[in-house]
Amino acid sequence: MNNTVFISADHGLAIVYFLQSDVVPTLLEKGARVVVLTDDGLKEQIQKRFDLPGLVIEGLRLKEARQYSEQVSPTEQWWLNYLRRVGGSRHINTEAMDSHVEQVAFEATGRRRAVLPVMRLLVSLLRSSKAARRALVTRQMRFSPELYSDLFAKYKPGLVVASTPGWRYDRYLLRQAARNNIPAATVIVGWDNPSSYSIPGTKMDWVTCWSEAQKQELVQGSDWKPEQVNIGGIPTYDGYFRKQWLMSREDYFKLHGLDPNRKLLGYACSFITFSPNYQNIEPLARMVAEERFGQPAQLLIRLHPNHFMSEPLFAAERERIQDLARRYPHVHVVEPVPLGGELGYYSGEDMPEKTSMMAYSDVFLTVYSTMVVEAAVHDRPIVSVCFDAPGGWNTPGRFDLALSKIGEWPTHQRFRLAKAGRVVLNETELRAAVQYSLENPDAEKEERRRFIEQEVTFVDGNAGKRTGEYLFSRIGKKANR
Repeated sequence: MNNTVFISADHGLAIVYFLQSDVVPTLLEKGARVVVLTDDGLKEQIQKRFDLPGLVIEGLRLKEARQYSEQVSPTEQWWLNYLRRVGGSRHINTEAMDSHVEQVAFEATGRRRAVLPVMRLLVSLLRSSKAARRALVTRQMRFSPELYSDLFAKYKPGLVVASTPGWRYDRYLLRQAARNNIPAATVIVGWDNPSSYSIPGTKMDWVTCWSEAQKQELVQGSDWKPEQVNIGGIPTYDGYFRKQWLMSREDYFKLHGLDPNRKLLGYACSFITFSPNYQNIEPLARMVAEERFGQPAQLLIRLHPNHFMSEPLFAAERERIQDLARRYPHVHVVEPVPLGGELGYYSGEDMPEKTSMMAYSDVFLTVYSTMVVEAAVHDRPIVSVCFDAPGGWNTPGRFDLALSKIGEWPTHQRFRLAKAGRVVLNETELRAAVQYSLENPDAEKEERRRFIEQEVTFVDGNAGKRTGEYLFSRIGKKANR
């Protein structure tokens, strides 16, 4: 048996999951040769940074994959991807998928709008029929370019692993693995992934996820067999549990010019694809400046990676937030650090920054971000700020969502039901929640602890080792699909 493992790392979060945890080191220690396929322009940088014996870095050919998706039956490929994303079984909470259905319907023009009635019927069929969902997976397999034939011939992998089950351009690598009868596994990197992205983009064998909640979403929503699903926790958070990235409070406050005598309110921008965050942040900044929280406070705002996309709306909000820091005292802004290339601003380059921001925030605020889980790991009081923006993005043809209406999304719902933090819809509630949390930091301590155990399962800092061992055990093994 060839112990070579291909790993697709097509996203900054995947780099953190595989290489800044114990996943890849564990595979190497157990005797695997690991070939990480990633952004072609970053191969040398990643190879130099993660210089481990037995680790090889190759290009993922994302440019060629994108060209194939845009040039070979692009309309059919687009609709297949749409149906895959929103066609999960109605046996799970479909609120996140439903919002994407609404978005596509709202933004559709021309021929795309003309075929929407047919697509609605197909979505309804997929939601109710396991046979239809299986047929969709099979149909997707017809789009399988031979982009990686030379790499398969050179390394002869015994397992191909990706950070999604074919939801991104990794679908072409995974489809080629399936056609070559090579076992394929996926890891769940994102908290909301199983409930938001639905059916695999190719035939898959194995998946490892965070928790029983995610396992049920995979089994009941996307037709994975229970024996195909491993619960391994989330390796990315091992560093949090071990406190390996944590800066000293003194150094962190000096880094951002923070006042050690003021309470720190940390706000992480979130959900900006669907809604602005400015309407949440401006009242916070104003109330901090007006000393309205019962004790001296300061605000540190973390911009979202999407604020740096080539999207004028996002860039404009970034500028408005930065202007708040210039206008109001005790308001500061921190930017995520880019990894570069196709991997963008979702990176592990600033894990000390993220860790320290959460650890030293006296109250952590966001819009139901995955960072509510991370903040709970750091045992910080959490407030989800869900002010509706009048008119949303105020852009004709641009879909948006009222933040007061998103509480039933699967992960948002679990956060609320766990009572791991507070949800506020207006300035009066915001002021009261922040002031209460500052005065009673341990009020939801037990709820946060249970929430973490529910969402990430393992809190011992060994999820990476556990996951690496599981992936090694799947080398050369096909699932009985």
